[in-house]
Amino acid sequence: MLGGRDAMSGPAAALLVVGDVVTDVVALHAGPLPPGADLPAEITVRAGGSAANTAAWAAALGADARLLARAGADAADWHAARLAEAGVRPHLRVDAACPTAVIIVMVDAAGERTMLTQRGAGARLGPGDWDDALLDGAAWLHVSGYVLFTAPGRALAERAVAAARARGAGVSVDPASAGDLRRWGPDRFLAATEGADVLLPNRDEAVLLGGVPDPRAAAARLSGRYGLVACKLGADGALAARDGRIVAQVPARRVRAVDSTGAGDAFAAGFLTARLSGAPVPDALAAGCRAGARAVTAVGGRPPAPPRTAG
Repeated sequence: MLGGRDAMSGPAAALLVVGDVVTDVVALHAGPLPPGADLPAEITVRAGGSAANTAAWAAALGADARLLARAGADAADWHAARLAEAGVRPHLRVDAACPTAVIIVMVDAAGERTMLTQRGAGARLGPGDWDDALLDGAAWLHVSGYVLFTAPGRALAERAVAAARARGAGVSVDPASAGDLRRWGPDRFLAATEGADVLLPNRDEAVLLGGVPDPRAAAARLSGRYGLVACKLGADGALAARDGRIVAQVPARRVRAVDSTGAGDAFAAGFLTARLSGAPVPDALAAGCRAGARAVTAVGGRPPAPPRTAG
């Protein structure tokens, strides 16, 4: 259980994200994909991973962001370089026995995605990868739900949360995947994360965890277990619930969606970065929606890379 508090304050506005780093193979296609199809597509290889994306967006939004993740020796240096370019302090544990996680992301003309996932080294992130010094100067710990879907990851999360609590840092959790929640069990997830300061589900995850079909009612019910629930509603914006009631709701920004990959990660970064800077919950929701809207207007889950300087 992740015991918690209900305020975003701490020794510094630094954010530690714990989770995954992934090599994304992104295929943009006109679709649909019937069996036996051989369709043209625009295919690119990009740095991704839900936690890594959140850290990159947080850095782009001005946070002191650092990331703990596990990568294979095949691509660890490449990922560390991409994270550093994004302004993130990478703490990548290198796995000599298992390759870096890979996701094939198939994106249709409407920007909706289908993903095929090989977790690779990311599934081996565990308590041996933790170091309390990761929290030096940090005000907040953000845990990707993917960490909780393996036994080593859960053990790591327990150590990380205990260390964060000992230092007075807050804790947030993003459920990460409705599919994985169904397979692992919503009740198990709730038991493992109850008491976290902030839960950041999307609509489907909130409904699944809350046990009711209406996301507003689900978020309100979940807020009895967490300090705050900030629920991502896609084109309908976002809402926040505390103590069993909705306390804020904001609309989404209207944009032309190209690729929805990483939109939820960007929302989490926008929300947490705003809260770390002292913004009230409604303003933080709006900041999350702005970041999510930026994310869907480009291919891939990361913010645009800063321009390279000549020299």
